[in-house]
Amino acid sequence: MLVEIANLWIRFPTAHSMSDAVRGVSLTLGQEKLGIVGESGSGKSLTARAILRLLPESAAITADKLSFDGIDILTANETKLRAIRGKRAGLILQDPKFSLNPVMTAGAQIAEAWRAHRGGTRKLAHQAAIDLLAQVQIREPARVADTYPHELSGGMGQRVMIAMMLAPDPELLIADEPTSALDATVQAEILRLIEDLVSRRGMGLILISHDLPLVSHFCDRVVVMYAGRIVEELRAAELTRAKHPYTRGLLSCIPALSHKQDRLAVLQRDPAWLGA
Repeated sequence: MLVEIANLWIRFPTAHSMSDAVRGVSLTLGQEKLGIVGESGSGKSLTARAILRLLPESAAITADKLSFDGIDILTANETKLRAIRGKRAGLILQDPKFSLNPVMTAGAQIAEAWRAHRGGTRKLAHQAAIDLLAQVQIREPARVADTYPHELSGGMGQRVMIAMMLAPDPELLIADEPTSALDATVQAEILRLIEDLVSRRGMGLILISHDLPLVSHFCDRVVVMYAGRIVEELRAAELTRAKHPYTRGLLSCIPALSHKQDRLAVLQRDPAWLGA
């Protein structure tokens, strides 16, 4: 089992008390594709970042278990965490415009990730960067390696981000809204690319998204989060048959092309969803 989480709580201090951002989350992940869906602020990204302990210093984290491949993340020192972050578990952020270094070429950034975890000469790392750009299906990879982020389209920038995360050959890939800044056509291309790479390399994948139809077609399992809690977990193929009213409400808010709708449904929230 790659990831094991049991009763994870993440709290942040406020003016008068502590605010619970993630409340009692439990989940596991093997070599599979797990989707985490829910509204903004439901705790999706915080839960995923907790696996790498990439949270603000103000965050208070507690859990009965939080482990990566048997390593206790809560007690691991920085040396152990650095051996996991990037090298064994990669994080793809949602907008390459804000995630890539604007003063370094694409190839230099990929080569830096390669050398940080694999070592080797600058020449070897540069050639590895070109090879990785080819793997993420970028045309003329040698030319693109010498370009700066502002010279890349959104889709190409996201491919560069993926290449950076693949450089150390990780066992887990966390994709946090990897296609939110892209148009529909490029979204499909990026997701097909991620799916192909995950399958060929035998990696585990956590895909964080607001797009329920996308997750239902792309993932093996889906976890639905609301107000910091998991309210439902089911096989992705069965997402349209979800039973929890929150999941049903999210599905009913999606516009349909098969029939005309005068108005989209509005989610009616129930205080009982907040749980204890």
